[in-house]
Amino acid sequence: MDFTNIDWADIAQATIDTLTMTGVSLVFTVLLGLPLGVLLFLTARGQLLEQRGVYTVLSLVVNVLRSLPFIILLIVMIPVTLALVGTSLGVEGTIPPLVAGTTPFFARLVENVLREVDRGVIEACQSMGAKTHQIVISALLPEALPGLLAAATVTTIALVSYAAMSGVVGGGGLGDLALRYGYQRFQTDVMIVTVSILVVLVQLLQYSGDQLVRRFTRK
Repeated sequence: MDFTNIDWADIAQATIDTLTMTGVSLVFTVLLGLPLGVLLFLTARGQLLEQRGVYTVLSLVVNVLRSLPFIILLIVMIPVTLALVGTSLGVEGTIPPLVAGTTPFFARLVENVLREVDRGVIEACQSMGAKTHQIVISALLPEALPGLLAAATVTTIALVSYAAMSGVVGGGGLGDLALRYGYQRFQTDVMIVTVSILVVLVQLLQYSGDQLVRRFTRK
């Protein structure tokens, strides 16, 4: 295939934009989603801070946000995005909906990972008089670290997919490039290159995540 339509400078900038959107959004997703997931776990039935009302409300909010297709969330959040960052376009305008879309997803993964921690660990901490926050910080999170890293890897890959999808509303990055040139102008070579970069990026992220999980998994 002839790649005469390829502007490698644009490809490089679009790749950087995609990585920026993914990286920044991941930081905020973890900062918001980790405590939310911990709270979901702690307030569930039979857990340390069992509160059925609180859990029901949190679970409902998480499920509603998770059920919204990301393309709809992009559009619905335009007023919020404008208020937060002053624009709904480009890298800056994509980060708020990315965070809103993946935080509940990550929080649910965190909750499920924490449920897999051996109950005996919690009981041992309680027998020594540890308080709830001490149990969470010193026992739960360290024991669940491999699972949390795996959850973060899955979330990162989802962010790459969402970041590419944001090109539909002018979000920038590889998705925007693929849409404007590959699809609207029928430049197949641009589409092939952008999709190939996304595939390679996902593979690298998955490999790196798997290596981290192995590194922190206790033998």
